[in-house]
Amino acid sequence: MEDQSPSTIKENIYLSRYAFPGSLLNKEPHKGLELVITIPCYNEPDPIRSLNSLLMCNTQNLCIEVILLINEAENAPSHISLQNEKSYQEVKRWAEKHSRPDFYFHVIYKNDLPKKHAGVGLARKIAMDEAVRRLESVGRPDGVIICYDADSTCDPNYIQAVHDYFYCNSKSPGCSIYFEHPLEGSFDDNIYDAIIDYELFLRYYVNALRYSGFPYAYETIGSSMAVRSSAYQKQGGMNRRKAGEDFYFLHKIIPLGNFGEVNNTRVIPSPRISDRVPFGTGKAVNDWQKTRHLSTYAIQTFKDLKCFIDSLPELYNASSDFIETFLSNQPESIRSFLVDNDFICHTERINNNAASINTFIKHFYQWFDGFKVLKYVHYARDNFYPNQSIGQVASELLTLTKSTSPINNKKDILLAYRKMDRQVHY
Repeated sequence: MEDQSPSTIKENIYLSRYAFPGSLLNKEPHKGLELVITIPCYNEPDPIRSLNSLLMCNTQNLCIEVILLINEAENAPSHISLQNEKSYQEVKRWAEKHSRPDFYFHVIYKNDLPKKHAGVGLARKIAMDEAVRRLESVGRPDGVIICYDADSTCDPNYIQAVHDYFYCNSKSPGCSIYFEHPLEGSFDDNIYDAIIDYELFLRYYVNALRYSGFPYAYETIGSSMAVRSSAYQKQGGMNRRKAGEDFYFLHKIIPLGNFGEVNNTRVIPSPRISDRVPFGTGKAVNDWQKTRHLSTYAIQTFKDLKCFIDSLPELYNASSDFIETFLSNQPESIRSFLVDNDFICHTERINNNAASINTFIKHFYQWFDGFKVLKYVHYARDNFYPNQSIGQVASELLTLTKSTSPINNKKDILLAYRKMDRQVHY
């Protein structure tokens, strides 16, 4: 389909060099626009359910736009195109009926995306770049861009809670938003058993990193995140990955500092089976059906990581001999990984450019970032500590952190993690 006529906007470096080319909306935004919700939509049978959930939100005294981007590759199968066209027409009629000047719903259909790049990353990028254009055109470079999904729902205070977070945290570049998958409903029981394992895995990994002392331990869920337009532009915008786009994107935002969480509302992702992306909720549920269990990283991996992180300040202004001694005293999994990744060379480089211990720590985590930590976790899994049952390690971590007494039922373990995550401000 042809793009719509571009709006007149004040050009900036990000939009002229890095954004998806061309404006997709010709309707001028409300001058009070401060928040844009972006939603990629691919082969979704009922995106209106998601939109209705947003419509039910409390938005008093707020000015919001929603951009639903229906997308497909230029070589998409005919059944995908038929579903997308059907969704486009339905959402278009729905938006015409329910849009207001201060809460406007846009629907865009891009059916010509290059097959090499088409996917959720590019779809999020197109919608978020359009949000940047809308916010820039009304002079709000610090306006908020929310990422949501076309099969998610939310609590009625969702929009207000995200708005209030950014209003009260003026220096924050972004946040992760609390989520809960449904644990009961119209799907078969085994779907919900799979969801319990999958959500437990997500929460276990972040809490295990927090136990280790890693400072960038946040959930990175595409349907449950928000960012300031200025931070989005500063870090180069969304990537075009076909999966994992959320993890890679947020781990460019989190190191900016003052990243936070919104835990007083909920995004509710769908638990349905899906093969749309190589991993994520739908893929995890689909895979679980084949094995009926989920295994994940051993707790010893994070105990070793904690040992390393706890002793990290000792490396400030350290000599080469001391760094070698330091390395020899680390757990074997950490020592082996660091040797393979030129640890001594990088530590010396960081020390040469650090005038204080705080600067050293900050620069060290620019090297030993979320990507590097995940590589270590995989390295430890492959070479030292094989995966274990999610229920076993998740229960062990709760006991280790004295969060609760031992629990054996995985649903109860998940509920304990949820309670902990809603109360903790990391």
